[in-house]
Formats: sequence, C-alpha cells, structure tokens
Amino acid sequence: MLGKRIIPCLDMTGGKVRKGIRFDLMEWEADPPSLAAKYSDEGADEITFLDITASSDAREILIDVVKRTAENVFIPFCVGGGIRKISDIREILLAGADKVSINTSAVKEPDFINEGSRVFGAQCIVCAIDVKRRPVRKNNPDDKIVIDTKDGKCWYEVVIEGGRTPTGLDAIQWGMEAESRGAGEILLTSMDEDGVKQGYDLAITREFSERLSIPVIASGGCGNPDHIVDAFNIGKADAALAASIFHFNEYSIMDVKDACKAAGIPIRT
Repeated sequence: MLGKRIIPCLDMTGGKVRKGIRFDLMEWEADPPSLAAKYSDEGADEITFLDITASSDAREILIDVVKRTAENVFIPFCVGGGIRKISDIREILLAGADKVSINTSAVKEPDFINEGSRVFGAQCIVCAIDVKRRPVRKNNPDDKIVIDTKDGKCWYEVVIEGGRTPTGLDAIQWGMEAESRGAGEILLTSMDEDGVKQGYDLAITREFSERLSIPVIASGGCGNPDHIVDAFNIGKADAALAASIFHFNEYSIMDVKDACKAAGIPIRT
C-alpha cells in the first residue's frame, strides 16, 4: 500500500508565490520553480501550483513557470488556475506538469471533467472543490447533505472564482458527481479554515473520504504537523496540502513525516 502524501502548495499570482488567509493575499512572495525545487529536495511527495488570479493574459507566465519547474523538479506536480479548455490541459501537461486541477470551469461545465478524463486519463484530472460551512438553523434542507461539525449541523456550499461566488451546490453531492464523471482526485479546500492555521475541517474531509473511492487531498488550515496527523487519522484523507508552515520555515517536510511516523501513519519516503 502506498503511503500518505505530503504536498506543499504554491499559490501564485503574477508568476510569484503568494500566501493568503481565507483567499485574501498577504504581502509575501517567492519564485515558484525555486521554491518547488527546495521542497522536492526536502522530501515533498508532490507539489501543487494554484494560479489563483489566472487569466488568459497570464497564460504565458504560467507556462514558463511550469517549464522551469519541470527542468528541476523530479516529483509529480499539479497545476491549476484558469484552465477552461482541453487545449489548456494539453498545453500545461506538455510543458511538464503531471496533473491539472480544475475548479470553476468544472462547476460551470461539468462535462469538462468527462472530456478531460477521456482525453488524458483520470490520473491527470484533479477536481478542486472549495467549500464553505452553512449552518442549519431550523429544519434540515431537503436538497442538502447535512453533517455534524464544530459549528453544529451544517451543509457545505461549493464556492468558485477564488471564493468570490457562491453556487448553491452541495459540496458532497458535487464531489460524488465529479468522481462519477471521471475525476481522479479531489482537492478539498475549506475556505473557512484557509490560512488561519487552526487545523483542517475534519468533518467535511472525513465525509468526502468515506463517501468517495478516489483520493481526497485535505487543504486549508494546517498550522503544525499534528494537524496533518489529524487529517489522516480523523479526516481519513489520502494526502495533506499545506503552505504557511513550509513557506515561513515553521516546520520542515521531514518534521511532518516524522510526526506521521510517530503516529503510526504510513507515509511515502
């Protein structure tokens, strides 16, 4: 059995890595290929690039980042942001990426998942799902899946366009649909927890992990290695994505792997 994966996340804008809190950017930046090479050398299992303000105008910058990364990084890496067409996927994969992450475009055109999976294989298609908790005040809504959370009973709404646009979609239902359409993995990000370093949203992570047969990557909220241990032990995630703890040298990737080993979690080495 393959072990759990530790994945540093590089949120980018304008060709630079930035850091955010609940999807709002902070004043901090780094060169993406250089940072990816550093994490690869330190033992990361994969790298994820998310161009969070992607547009057609920035396409050349993104492709340059992918090419420069592929020249120096020899672990799998995934690229997301502004991917709207099959030709976008092809361009990014040909530039050297192993996978693409699609989010807004998949919600707006769900058949995009089917087509991407058919053309490139499910292993290349990661469906990113950004979610927000929606507390249930009275009766459970008939068309939503309600679960117990730290905020009481909630359903989870899919948000798109960098968290700016609510969709009304139930996140769990959408995750199951994405799997049925051919997504190979789910990148599940809690907008409520993103960047606040209080831990992942374990309730929704576990719900996804138990309902889906494809891998689920926990994202949003990591503040220390114990949070990643919880994502695996409680959230049942297959991989954990983190940013701040690595970017600001609070913990190393080996610190995280050592914590996982101490907790009896099988990890990749």
